[in-house]
Amino acid sequence: MARYFDVHPVDPQRRAIGQIVDLVREDGLIAYPTDSLFALGCRLGNAEGLARIREIRRLDDRHHFTLVCRDFAQLGHFVTVSNSLFRTLKAATPGSYTFILPATREVPRRLLQAKKKTVGVRIPDHTVVRALLDELGEPLLSSSLLLPDEPEPLTQGWEIKERLDHQVDAVVDSGDCGTEPTTVIDFSGPEPEIVREGAGDTSLFE
Repeated sequence: MARYFDVHPVDPQRRAIGQIVDLVREDGLIAYPTDSLFALGCRLGNAEGLARIREIRRLDDRHHFTLVCRDFAQLGHFVTVSNSLFRTLKAATPGSYTFILPATREVPRRLLQAKKKTVGVRIPDHTVVRALLDELGEPLLSSSLLLPDEPEPLTQGWEIKERLDHQVDAVVDSGDCGTEPTTVIDFSGPEPEIVREGAGDTSLFE
């Protein structure tokens, strides 16, 4: 059964954050809130966790996973960002955006989009997620919690606990989170491509 953590949205309890991060370090899979939707997350090197996310969401090999990063210093270890693009991305973060960028060698091959060698990255604007990332000291390998064949995302922690009780190791609940997925923008080509319009304003990239 999944553990359930009720975490304060403004002042996250340090003990709870530490316990959640311990689960992640022990290769656990968590469901956690973000500034867009709830997400599934695990440690970057957790191959079993990656497989469990694929199974829950029924994802194929073409799916872009996301590295949820604490800040640009961390993000820069995993993707290549030009000086001009850095300024553009900096203006939009933290926020509800996922950026697809060329991956560095720090990213495990199994996470890369096969043809382009790219990966998704984001810096969320959510107090609880930032507390988790501060404590963890590395990105969370993540995917939005969108269940197959479901018309709407799950938005309540208790409901996620009921539905995924035997598929995840912990559910982190801090009250309301977003109801739209992130806006996804692909910067791997000559021009930015808006792959998905979501919670983030696209006018910055048009």
